Amino acid sequence: MNRREAIQKVSWILGGTIIGSSIFLEYGCNSSTQQSSDFFDKSTTDLLNEIAETILPKTNTPGAKEAKVGEFMNVMVKDCYTKADQEIFKAGIKSLDKGCKDKTGKDFMDSNAEERTSYLTTLDTEQKAYTEKKSADDPAHYFRMMKELTLLGFFTSEIGATKALKYVETPGSYNGNLPYKKGDRAWA
Repeated sequence: MNRREAIQKVSWILGGTIIGSSIFLEYGCNSSTQQSSDFFDKSTTDLLNEIAETILPKTNTPGAKEAKVGEFMNVMVKDCYTKADQEIFKAGIKSLDKGCKDKTGKDFMDSNAEERTSYLTTLDTEQKAYTEKKSADDPAHYFRMMKELTLLGFFTSEIGATKALKYVETPGSYNGNLPYKKGDRAWA
């Protein structure tokens, strides 16, 4: 092989690497909402935001809707749940809306805050009874899944960690014996 052939082969290899990396970066590392939120449609995600907001409403701290917990649930159910749990979750959303309509005469989205809270309290009592009776092989109750995802999504979000919990970006030394005063927020 002469020098000219060696340079041509190296340039082919280098060109392939550059083109391949740009394709990888363009398609592999692009985080679009289309990729991450196509499991539920917008109206279902809005419903999940309202359910989460009823569980963790806005008070002197932001609510779950501000932390975009509905979008978080969308991604978690799509990417982390088994097919069986996904189906339970989807059926649960329909059941929740139908049950609310049966109880209040209105869809969940059309109900006021008191009606929503009352209905979700009933569902919470139902899921607690189901969880106590179920065996290890039985699936989780859909409302328990929604509640767990609401708490996880809110308290791991930037808003939840910085506004609802105590947060220090760069903490100092560890002190395991800090005094607690009633009303103090938990640490993020």
